[in-house]
Amino acid sequence: MAGEEQLVEVEGHTLRLRNLDKVLYPSTGTTKGELLHYLTGVADLLLPHLKDRPATRKRWPDGVEGSTTFFEKNVPRGAPRWLRDVTLPAPGSTKDREMVTYPLIDDLAGLVWAANLAALELHVPQWRVGPRGAAKDPDLLVIDLDPGAPAGLPECAEVALAVREKLEDDGLHPYPVTSGGKGMQLYAAVSGRQDAASVGNYVHRLAEQLERELPRLVVSRMAKNLRKDRVLLDWSQNHAAKTTICPFSPRGRERPTVAAPRTWDELDDPGALRQLEFGEVLERCADLGDPLATLLPSGSRTGAGPRVPTG
Repeated sequence: MAGEEQLVEVEGHTLRLRNLDKVLYPSTGTTKGELLHYLTGVADLLLPHLKDRPATRKRWPDGVEGSTTFFEKNVPRGAPRWLRDVTLPAPGSTKDREMVTYPLIDDLAGLVWAANLAALELHVPQWRVGPRGAAKDPDLLVIDLDPGAPAGLPECAEVALAVREKLEDDGLHPYPVTSGGKGMQLYAAVSGRQDAASVGNYVHRLAEQLERELPRLVVSRMAKNLRKDRVLLDWSQNHAAKTTICPFSPRGRERPTVAAPRTWDELDDPGALRQLEFGEVLERCADLGDPLATLLPSGSRTGAGPRVPTG
């Protein structure tokens, strides 16, 4: 019944779970318990993408149709002592002014803790923190493809294929993720030895080039009046202060969709593309594993990819 609590042991930690039968997605009747089922099923693939990345959570305490939703950066009061965290300057603040203590959600217990607070979305930067808690240079670049109606996923797929060709010409190997919202993201590993400004400038130049070459389809500028029936190639997500939805994270949309890693073969049939939901992603994980696994750093490597061109 609503309001009931359960004590569960997760990796040696005791968590008090509340309202597991609470409906978070009214259109499908999906409950908090089903959210936890998804997250525990996908944890082995999700957690490496969260590891050492400060996590900003978007919470829907009353479900996706409730009136209350908010982004949360700081570790909230009452968080368990075992939860890893890191304190960093707030985005946009000058040095040594406002600080934020972020959680580092890199184990199953932390993932369950966040879900219990109805943190449906987990957003992370493209950089990680080092052993002493300092922010490192980015090990990923991201390109957010945001369609302006009536454009949708088919147009995003067309743009993604054009972006892929450009990136591969520069020695980068991108991978697509349908966002669980309207569009998709593309990720590519970078060296981890260039700052966020260098990576962002590279993606900005690429966006402007594709806008010139595909003017009916691509826009690189943020003005909403330019985006009708075109795809915004959002380069700004590479700014060190920006975060992007983490691959495999749920989304707080009408239906329980997921930021779902895809294969390039799927983009060859853009008319069949759609956003995927919890059960579908769990089935894909069993069959495909993680299509983004090669983006993850291994051992002592700073990054898994090359340097981006700076000229």
